[in-house]
Amino acid sequence: MRIARFTTGDDPRYALVDGEAGSEQLVVITGDPIYTPVQPTGERIPLDDDGVRLLAPVIPRSKIVGVGRNYAAHVAEMGNELPSAPLLFLKPNTSVIGPDDPIVLPDWTEDVHHEAELAVVIGKVTKNVTLERALDQVFGYTVANDVTARDAQRADPQWTRAKGFDTSCPIGPWIVPGLDVADLAVRARVNGELRQDGSTSQMVFDVAYLVSYVSEIFTLLPGDVILTGTPAGVGPIVDRDIVEVEVEDIGTLRNPVIRRA
Repeated sequence: MRIARFTTGDDPRYALVDGEAGSEQLVVITGDPIYTPVQPTGERIPLDDDGVRLLAPVIPRSKIVGVGRNYAAHVAEMGNELPSAPLLFLKPNTSVIGPDDPIVLPDWTEDVHHEAELAVVIGKVTKNVTLERALDQVFGYTVANDVTARDAQRADPQWTRAKGFDTSCPIGPWIVPGLDVADLAVRARVNGELRQDGSTSQMVFDVAYLVSYVSEIFTLLPGDVILTGTPAGVGPIVDRDIVEVEVEDIGTLRNPVIRRA
């Protein structure tokens, strides 16, 4: 099952995504599926219809929790040490954009990188959950790009500016519940060139551990998102680039890059 959030020019709605790539249809459902049971309305809309626009499948009401240095090869390429515990940071919900929305490069940075990631969407109020029950709290999974101003990350003692600016968290194209994410390919392409090609099996801390660990620090609320880290191969993105982030069995998230004059 794939769950999308979309608009046809009016208020955002939710739908199940049915069909193969290139011929998908949106099976419109009532309400927000994180909070209400999935109930189709009977309306079906071709995804490629004029006026249909996919939105970020979730806008966290509370927070996005990022995990840094969670792939050993990425840690090595950045010249850092492996953390002994998950390295956490926060991104505001104002950083979230959806499929095909532009990543806008701030005028205060000259070195912005893509970071392809599996994103975890929380489905229940979660506090101090055990490792064994952690995945029961997950609503589903989506694709994210943890866009990072690398020069600001090097310059600042903490990562808020580098990772929290507007448009720095593309999410989409939809949420897939009930997915086994132990060994999924995670890739990034820029202008069609493969930059990142890793697997979730390479995570230092897996999804269940991250959900349990984060819940010891913050109460996680329905719709909160955990970004699980990025594999090796991060690199710069510049004006007019097209970035595609793909997670196997979920889909591909595409965003153009612009720098406004």
